[in-house]
Amino acid sequence: MAASVCQWTSQAQALKAFADFTGATQSAGQIKPLHWYVACRLVLEGGFDPDDITPRPPFRVERRSGKPPILHYAPEKAGGGERTILGGLKTKNVDVVVTREGIGPVLAVSCKGVTGAFRNLTNRMEETIGECTNLHITYPALVLGYMVLLRANRHTDEVLEAVAEEAETGEPGRELAANDIAMTRGGDPVAGIMRFHNALRELVGRRGIRNDVSRYEAIGLGMVEMQADHRGVLLTSYPAHDSVLRLERFFDALYLRYDERFVTSAPDLASKTRRLEWAGPSPGLVMPNLDFKTRT
Repeated sequence: MAASVCQWTSQAQALKAFADFTGATQSAGQIKPLHWYVACRLVLEGGFDPDDITPRPPFRVERRSGKPPILHYAPEKAGGGERTILGGLKTKNVDVVVTREGIGPVLAVSCKGVTGAFRNLTNRMEETIGECTNLHITYPALVLGYMVLLRANRHTDEVLEAVAEEAETGEPGRELAANDIAMTRGGDPVAGIMRFHNALRELVGRRGIRNDVSRYEAIGLGMVEMQADHRGVLLTSYPAHDSVLRLERFFDALYLRYDERFVTSAPDLASKTRRLEWAGPSPGLVMPNLDFKTRT
């Protein structure tokens, strides 16, 4: 299957791909699997029709009169690309978008992957705020999520030696610089990452369509281990367990805001906007390495 086409991807696979990627970050190869994971999860857990999602996930819906629809795994149906959304200031290509016919984009997720230069993280905030504001100006009801992964490069001799060896082999990549260290020797995130977390925390929590357009409905921040024995594993100690930015809270926040705006507050549209509940024995729900509950 072409690498540009959405594939079934678990969270573990997406994180491992992010950790292992050594090419040019401009190619987005380190973050594409995360797009696919988000798109697939919006179907299996979120109950969104794969036909409404860009990139199109590898599933097919079999509808039955008076009964829950059956979900099938259908890789031949998969698609790629991004959807262009009309913003209030400019058009914007967004990584994962759910579009309802006759309504427009109703839910979207922007994914970012940061491999280094952590002291400069707060410089990204202008772009982050601008993207959110731009889209909400035109679509104030749009449920917008921002998911960002950081490489948890540790300040240890083992990590420095491994990166130096990788550089000597001629493989794509570069030697780890001081600015690329994410974790101190004591095991805490560096100050730049903590500032980034605190800044993102102030940008999340938009609930109603009349609220601040520069806030996201949901933000998820994850740090990915880079040491050989845990490479590609999500760091559990940061963000803190009570942080609103924990990845395990991300999708629940999206679904809650979507249901409030497009189902509960719009009962006349509920037959079109209500999220699907899949038939229990659906073959498409039995996927390898599934790491979340399906919607049945």
